[in-house]
Amino acid sequence: MKKKVEKEDIKEYDDRGNEIYRKNLSNLKIWQEFDENNMICYRNSNGWEEWRRYDKNNNCIYREYNTGYKVWHKFDENNNLVYFRNSYGDEGWKEYDENNRIIYTKYSANGIREYWYRYSENGYITNITKQEFENIKIKEYLSREKVSRFELMDI
Repeated sequence: MKKKVEKEDIKEYDDRGNEIYRKNLSNLKIWQEFDENNMICYRNSNGWEEWRRYDKNNNCIYREYNTGYKVWHKFDENNNLVYFRNSYGDEGWKEYDENNRIIYTKYSANGIREYWYRYSENGYITNITKQEFENIKIKEYLSREKVSRFELMDI
């Protein structure tokens, strides 16, 4: 195990060069565990923990946090992210062209947002079109003088 000090950061590495420990300038301590190729566990001295799983192509397909929050990812044969969902019920989709450039994304989190991408012949983004659909209604509660609060309601 090697130790490296940069200014006052303290870092430790495993035999493959992965950073497995860090104590930074603000005294935050970070521990990481790795399998053959990827980080599978992250912990810090503030109590944050994250665990990860990967597919055969080393794409992160699952993350779980000690807060209970979870995220799932799916990838296509070109290792492009094509779908995700989380434990809050949010979802996202992506589509790609033959050059693996994003041409469409859709997110469902507090409404639906869709984006279409166009590219120049040189591969630069020339246009992004956005469309939003709201899944909420705002119901007002009025006092004698002014709006006293708003309540968001599912449709």
